[in-house]
Amino acid sequence: MSINTVTKELKQSTIKEYAIHEGDVGSSEVQTAILTLRIKNLTNHVKENKNDIHSKKGLLILVEKRRRILKYLKRISEERYQNLIKRLGLRK
Repeated sequence: MSINTVTKELKQSTIKEYAIHEGDVGSSEVQTAILTLRIKNLTNHVKENKNDIHSKKGLLILVEKRRRILKYLKRISEERYQNLIKRLGLRK
């Protein structure tokens, strides 16, 4: 598997799990769940390859993207935000 690649099947199952309605691929919940998958995958790579500075920077960029999406979701709907971080197991 590539450094920050999520398999098509894993991505599709994540979309189905976090979609708000049928055909939903762009809601904040789905975007956050996919970013979380990528972050977990890249975190493992960075732990194994401590000198890979470029991957560390990419990881920080993904974490920041997820943080901004979560901030937006919290502003829009506190209930959806709380539900999502509980489902993803994020610390907040």
